[in-house]
Amino acid sequence: MSFLPLNEPIIGDEEKQALIAAIDSGYVSTAGPAVTEFEDAVAVRLGVDHAVATSSGTAALHLALLGVGVGPGDLVAVSDLTFIASANAAHYCGADLLLVGPSASTWNMDTELLYEDVKARAASGKQMPAAIEVVHILGHPAYWEPLRQIVNDFGIPIVEDAAEALGARILVDGRWQECGTLGEAGCLSFNGNKLITTGGGGMLVTNNSSIADRARHLSTQARLPGAAYRHDATGYNYRMPALSAALGTAQLQRLDGFLQDKARIRTAYEDLFDDTQIALAPVAAWAEPSHWLISARLGGTEEERDEVVDFCNSKGVGIRPIWRPLHLQDPYCHSEQLGCRSSTEHYRDGVSLPSTPSLGLSDLNKVAKTLVQAQQHTNNGANL
Repeated sequence: MSFLPLNEPIIGDEEKQALIAAIDSGYVSTAGPAVTEFEDAVAVRLGVDHAVATSSGTAALHLALLGVGVGPGDLVAVSDLTFIASANAAHYCGADLLLVGPSASTWNMDTELLYEDVKARAASGKQMPAAIEVVHILGHPAYWEPLRQIVNDFGIPIVEDAAEALGARILVDGRWQECGTLGEAGCLSFNGNKLITTGGGGMLVTNNSSIADRARHLSTQARLPGAAYRHDATGYNYRMPALSAALGTAQLQRLDGFLQDKARIRTAYEDLFDDTQIALAPVAAWAEPSHWLISARLGGTEEERDEVVDFCNSKGVGIRPIWRPLHLQDPYCHSEQLGCRSSTEHYRDGVSLPSTPSLGLSDLNKVAKTLVQAQQHTNNGANL
């Protein structure tokens, strides 16, 4: 039985030739032209002044938060419904977290709720966030207008976790803008399951030269120029290897095609799940998502969702629950919470569906048929 994974990389001859060229150049670690070439290509693609390649998306987030001044004892507002790396990066800085639950309209951080909370904090003298880390989950942009108001009214910097949203766009003031380019810094991931992959790696993008310069310095163990090994700060081994960068440059050339395929798959799922209980994640009129992982809510209990997931996987359809919210994770369960009940509701019945760009209609029919069958069995109380 063939298995349809959640999302797998598509690597072809162009990528293989790029890797061979990098190997032949003699530069396989963090030195050489391949890393700079990839950084420049991403900067041009997103229309930003600076791009700093990193060893992971989490490393990029850590450097971005340091770059906007986050330190021990600070408070960082973070999306509650997200992969735990978003919170970990803030915790690396010594910050405490304000976990913000999702809105029903995007599944992202409820930025309107956060704006009202920040206003109340300012009026009462309660600790204000030193930064806001907003995650564009599953490739759908977060609602930006309240965040812009927060910046304008209170000067709080925004870091975008765009790990899942490369190529996603948001309509701001009548102009489409790339996710990751609206805040003080944006962070991308090139893990094996992302829109494009370098095998593992990430990127910090920004128009702020100070943030870029500090990120580049800290990512190389804070080593000063010159032959002597002199370091002026506690740095990190966060640079991307040249082999990864070469793969990324080749993958970037295919991004538009991947995005088109993701949109095709989303449209097909809309048709296939019409007149069923399965509700795909919403798409806002002001958003052009990347559709990284096309996801849905099933209705019902967490136990029923788990039965559906087990059934589908047993039939060769690789679906999975969406992330357990951060406020339910051991390291962060005592953090401040804002609107996190909504996170629990989404987690209770939310799943992500196979979303590999190469999936054909027969594959998508198999996903839909199996998922509907699983739901029917579960709703009927059958023993799966």
